[in-house]
Amino acid sequence: MSEHLINDLDALERLYGKPAEVSLVKEIDYIHPHYRAFIEAAPFVVIATSGPGGLDASPRGDPAGFVTVENEKTLLIPDRRGNKRVDTLRNLIADDRIGLLFLIPGVTETIRVNGRAAISVCPDLLARFSFEGKVPQSVLVVHVEAVYFQCSRALIRSGIWDAEKQIERSNLPSIGTILADLSKGRLGGAEYDRELPERIRTTLY
Repeated sequence: MSEHLINDLDALERLYGKPAEVSLVKEIDYIHPHYRAFIEAAPFVVIATSGPGGLDASPRGDPAGFVTVENEKTLLIPDRRGNKRVDTLRNLIADDRIGLLFLIPGVTETIRVNGRAAISVCPDLLARFSFEGKVPQSVLVVHVEAVYFQCSRALIRSGIWDAEKQIERSNLPSIGTILADLSKGRLGGAEYDRELPERIRTTLY
């Protein structure tokens, strides 16, 4: 197996060749109005970070436009109520590098942003992101270093927005089942599953 591994850049470039010009010119170091339109239409973003404990890719979602384009070099992302693991925030304290992947329902292109982020608890900033009378616990202030679109191939191949390819949730293990098995019965179970929809509804914000 080891003789078939790619472990240097020359071998990698021989395998894949040079990138096309279109794949390079699309990357800029600021938020162009075209990219701003995509970001403001996105109700979902995946946040990638790195820290001493390892890597993390964490989902964030809110009504479209929840990520604010403060200016062409700055994004603001509210951090809503969660499970208190704060993996993203722990990583950012140690390493401020951040990667964002924006998804828009029905749109097969995605927008990618790389940069550096700080965690703010400025009261005025938190107040700007109040929703249903509740402010986020913090706001990520992202300094943009690179922005570009990712072409449609991955989402087209996956059929992720194709309603006919959606599966029934009951075809997969429930959260209560997963917790019960992993905790050897201490947590989760049928009661957890019954209460989960209401618990989510009442603790979104």
